[in-house]
Amino acid sequence: MTDRARAVGIKDVAREAGVSVGTVSNVINRPDSVPEGTRARVQRAITRLGYVRSESARQLRAGRSRIMALLVLDMANPFFVDVARGAERAARAAGFGVMVCNSAESPQEEAAYLSLFAEQRVRGVLVTPADAGTSGNLAAFRRHRIPFVLVDRVSAGADGCSVSVDDVAGGRMALAHLLAAGHRRIAYVSGPAHLQQVGDRRTGALAALAEAGVPAEALRELPTERLDVASGRDAGHRLLGLPERPTAVFCANDLLALGVLQALYAAGVSVPGEISIVGYDDIEFAAAAAVPLTSVRQPAATMGAMAAGMLLEETDPSGREHRHRQVVLQPELVVRDSSLVRR
Repeated sequence: MTDRARAVGIKDVAREAGVSVGTVSNVINRPDSVPEGTRARVQRAITRLGYVRSESARQLRAGRSRIMALLVLDMANPFFVDVARGAERAARAAGFGVMVCNSAESPQEEAAYLSLFAEQRVRGVLVTPADAGTSGNLAAFRRHRIPFVLVDRVSAGADGCSVSVDDVAGGRMALAHLLAAGHRRIAYVSGPAHLQQVGDRRTGALAALAEAGVPAEALRELPTERLDVASGRDAGHRLLGLPERPTAVFCANDLLALGVLQALYAAGVSVPGEISIVGYDDIEFAAAAAVPLTSVRQPAATMGAMAAGMLLEETDPSGREHRHRQVVLQPELVVRDSSLVRR
């Protein structure tokens, strides 16, 4: 396609066919309203010039974009890939598309993307916030009157929809599993402190300790700057250097857990013989690790599909009443070799 063809607009077609812009518009949108001879002349002009209707411009004029945005914390994390797949399937079934963007766990990047979404007048936004609160970037975004649904985060109040998983319950079941196996020195490889999920999983872990009558000091937290494999490896090296080595590790996500596993394997530490590991998310790679990883499963694709469905309901032009909902799904512990000591 030439540069000239790409730049052709409806005015060029009207000039080529010797008709008004309104006539060209009628041929495109209401062909039966135009006499056959005129219609044929306009269609020949469209073919000659290579004119392609701008669907995005048409939708913006109508105020009904058919694109929704999905803003996630880290597209390198398979958990968010599964969220995106679920959202895309639900959106495509309804005739919509999804634009996926990555905040890289940065509130600054998040603010820049929200501004872009407002400029593009997207249909709505599915977002996993990059900070522990939602009063900053999203509060500013509200003035654009573009609906949004929180994913993997509970909406504060009844002024918005959200789909999340009970991370406190997930942290509790992870620690309860390790405590039941007899562990009393446990490390929590967490992640960035500003992420609510990290804090909620720690809260659940501490609750399990309290329920078992084990002091909170039994949980040694090893924070990381990111929720990725490299950060997990670094945490694994720090863990090995502790004067009193933990016998078990709970990680805030599976990527961290895989990094810890790599560090322990490289140091010749047996998993689970010397140290047990539990991750979170149950990504596809968890079961395929060198030592299959015990993990707290989140229904990622279901979250994405439900969030997209909520957004489509809220933006339905039929005028049907929409009520905001906060759906909290339950996690599931999937036990594999990394936490099972063979007796």
